[in-house]
Amino acid sequence: MSDQFTVREFCMNDYDAAYALWEASEGIGLSAADSRGNMEYFLSRNPGLSFVAESSIGSFVGVVLGGYDGRRGYLHHCAVTRACRGQGIGRTLVDHSLAALAALGMRKCHVFVIADNEEGRKFWRRVGWEERTTILVMSKDVQGGT
Repeated sequence: MSDQFTVREFCMNDYDAAYALWEASEGIGLSAADSRGNMEYFLSRNPGLSFVAESSIGSFVGVVLGGYDGRRGYLHHCAVTRACRGQGIGRTLVDHSLAALAALGMRKCHVFVIADNEEGRKFWRRVGWEERTTILVMSKDVQGGT
């Protein structure tokens, strides 16, 4: 599989291709938090934790964002182009982020999956993640919303 694609660190030059992939991927929820400026800030706060996959001809085929809060790791927006799914690209991207998080001393990592994203839920289960049903995520807009 590694001769079919290569993995490297995500950089801001990848933003447009990553955003286009996220827009084309079912189950990825985009918002203002995914703007170019916010992404640049995220990457600067979490260096070496986000990765992209490129095909052997250099086309962009996958991405994962990795971050941490000092005690837990988090993965966001893991996506692979539909034509390249099932080749181990998503799993490899996740493994790269998890290895980088482990090197920072993180013992646990979480991923947020939109509840009705069945394909995403199947992927995460297949690569060894446990669905937590005892935790409910609650959110609040801290920029002035109610």
